[in-house]
Amino acid sequence: MSHNITPSGRAVNPWWIGLTLTLATFMELLDTSIANVSLPHIAGGLGTSLDEATWVLTSYLVANAVVLPLSAWLSRVFGRKNYYMTCVALFTCASFLCGIAPNLELLIFFRVLQGIAGGGLAPSEQSMLVDAFPPAKRAAAFGLYSMAIVCAPALGPTLGGWITDNSSWRWIFFINIPVGVLSLFLTSQLVTDPPAFTEERRRLKASGSAKVDYMGIVLFALGFGCLEVVLDKGQEDDWFGSQFITTFTVIAVIALVVAVIWELNHKDPVVDLTLLKNRNFAIACTLFFLFGFILFCTTVLMPQLLQTLNNYDATTAGLVLTPGAIVIVLMAPFVVRLTPIVGAKRLILIGFAILVVAMWHLSQLTLSADYWVFARARMLQGVGLGFLIVPITQVAYSYLPLNKNNKASSLTNLFRNEGGSFGITFANTILAQRAQFHQSILAQHLTPDKSVYRDWLHNASAVFVRGGYSTLEAANRAQGQLYAIVNHQASLLSYFDCFVGLIVPALVAVAVALCIKNFNPPGKPTEAH
Repeated sequence: MSHNITPSGRAVNPWWIGLTLTLATFMELLDTSIANVSLPHIAGGLGTSLDEATWVLTSYLVANAVVLPLSAWLSRVFGRKNYYMTCVALFTCASFLCGIAPNLELLIFFRVLQGIAGGGLAPSEQSMLVDAFPPAKRAAAFGLYSMAIVCAPALGPTLGGWITDNSSWRWIFFINIPVGVLSLFLTSQLVTDPPAFTEERRRLKASGSAKVDYMGIVLFALGFGCLEVVLDKGQEDDWFGSQFITTFTVIAVIALVVAVIWELNHKDPVVDLTLLKNRNFAIACTLFFLFGFILFCTTVLMPQLLQTLNNYDATTAGLVLTPGAIVIVLMAPFVVRLTPIVGAKRLILIGFAILVVAMWHLSQLTLSADYWVFARARMLQGVGLGFLIVPITQVAYSYLPLNKNNKASSLTNLFRNEGGSFGITFANTILAQRAQFHQSILAQHLTPDKSVYRDWLHNASAVFVRGGYSTLEAANRAQGQLYAIVNHQASLLSYFDCFVGLIVPALVAVAVALCIKNFNPPGKPTEAH
C-alpha cells in the first residue's frame, strides 16, 4: 500500500489517517442522538419545560444542515486540513461550553456552535479519505467510515442513557473534550492536503478568478435552516395549522428554489449542483437519502417503543440498538472484500431487500417479546445496513474525476443527513396521527351495547370493590384502566404502522438501485458490475 507524507516529511500508513479522521466524525455523529434521552434531565436541571428543551436538539440540527452544503467551499477557501482542524477545535470548545451552560438560552447558543463545527467534519473526512487511499483501497477506507456513521447514532442513545442514569447530563458534552484534543493532535501530525488540491487553491487565489458566492451561501443557509425547523417542530406545532410552521415552509421553499437557479448559473457556485447530472452520483445521493431515512427513523423508534410501552429504562432501551451496531462493524471487512467480487449494484439490492424483510419482521413483534427478540430484529436490520454504505459510496465516485471529490462528499453527506431528518419527522408524525386513528377505531367497540365491554367493566369494578373502593370509585377506576389499555394498544399499533411504512422507502431504493450504470470497480479492471 502506498504511504502518505506527514507534515514533518515522514511516510505514514493511510490507515492511521483513516482512524484519525474517523475519530472526530464518530464524535460528531454521536452528538446527533446522545442528547435525545437526556432531554428531561436537561429541562429539569435548567428549570425549563420539556418543549423548550427540545430546542437543544433542533438548534444543533439546524446549524448542521446550514453548514453541510457549504463545507466543500469552506474547505477550499481555508484549506481542507485547516478547515477540518478548525471544526474539531470549535466542536471541542463548544462541547465544554455546553457542559457548563448555566441556562437554556446559552446552552442552545453553544449547541448552534457545535452544529456549525460538526457540519464540516463528515464531508471533510470523506473527501480526505478519497485522497489518502489509492482507488483499489478506497472500499476498505469507506468500510471504516461506514462503521462511524452507522454505529455512532445507534450508540448515542445507549451512552446518553447510561451517563444520564449514572451521572449528570453535563457529561454527555464533557466526554467530547478528550476525543477532540486527541483528534487535533493526530490530525496535526498525520494529515496533509494533497498536492493537487493545494495547487488548485494556489492557482485560483493567484488568478483572482474565484469570487465568493455570497448569494448562494445566504440562500442555502436560509433554506436548509428553515427546512430543519419545519421538520423538527412541524408535528409538535400541528404542521400547517401553525402560522410559524407555514411561514418557515414558504421561506424554505422559496430560498431553496432560488438557490438552485442561482447556483446553476453561477461560474463558481458554493454548491456544485452540476454533479447531479452524473447519473451514478445522483442515484447514490438518492440512496443515501433513503438509507438515512430508514436508519435514523428506526434508531428513534425502537428505544422510544421500549421506553414508553415496555417501561425499559433509557440505558436498556438504547442497548437494544447495540447488537445491530456490532453486526455492522463485523460485516465491514467482509463487505469490502465482497464488493469487487459481487459488484456494488448487487450488494445494494441485497441490502435494501434485507431491510424490507427486517421492517416487516419488526411490524410483527409484540410487547410480550423480551430484550433479545428486539435485539435480534435490530441485528437483522444491521445486516441490511451493513451491505450499503461501501457500495453506495463506490457508486457515487464511480464516474467522478478526483478533483470533484471535495464537492461530492459535501452533497452525499447533505443527502444522508436530510434523509435522517425526514425519517425522524416521518416517525413522529405517523406515531401521533396513527395513534389517534387507532384510538378512534378501538373506541367504537367500547359501547354499553357490547357484552364484552360490559363484562370487562363489571369484572374490573368488582376487583376494585374488593380492594376497598366504593362502587362509584371502583367504576371510575375501571373506566380509567380501560382507557389506559386502549391508549397503550393504539400506541403499539402506530409503531407497527411506522415499521410497515418504512418498507416503502426500502422498496423505492431497490427500484432506484436497478438504474445504476455499470462500472469497473477499482482493483478489478477486467470485469464490470
